[in-house]
Amino acid sequence: MSRREGSLEDPQADFSISPLPHLEAKIRQTHSLARLLTKYAEQLLQEYVQHQGDPFGLPGFSPPRLPVAGLSAPAPGHAGLPAPERLRLDAAALTALQPLLDVVRRHQAELNPRAPRLLRRLEDAARQARALGAAVEAVLAALGAETRGPPAEPAAAAAAAATDAGVFPAKVLGLRVCGLYREWVSRTEGDLGQLVPGGPA
Repeated sequence: MSRREGSLEDPQADFSISPLPHLEAKIRQTHSLARLLTKYAEQLLQEYVQHQGDPFGLPGFSPPRLPVAGLSAPAPGHAGLPAPERLRLDAAALTALQPLLDVVRRHQAELNPRAPRLLRRLEDAARQARALGAAVEAVLAALGAETRGPPAEPAAAAAAAATDAGVFPAKVLGLRVCGLYREWVSRTEGDLGQLVPGGPA
């Protein structure tokens, strides 16, 4: 998987016409990446829970859904937005997730230094979030849509501060970030799937 995406042309491409072959290939490639990362995100969440100890992972445990500054779950009305707006939201969320996942990895390195697979998954997830976000932005650019998104630093700074509030809140925050990563990668997969020729209308 190449992190560096080639430049795409045809800024006048429209969703209502068949995309040019190179654009179609870019959409398919990015959708395939999102589908693969959806599986990885599920594995990361399971691995994270396994290493947090009780009460994480116990039947009936329902951790508080802590707010994460600068990032929220996909809104209920997300699917009803125009395709460019959905992709812009996806790209912005993936950009914000990268530093958040880095914060979680650093905290887990202190709490679970003997869990190299978890730490590797968190490191990979941060890198993959950046790669997928860049690929989605490349698709947007090829479609002639503007790309924009809030800076990721405030969310990361807030997460870093939260990890100083105590072990349990930091573990809950990590769980929330891993959950948001899964939700947004899955949402991105679905949004790109709408653009794949022959995909759902």
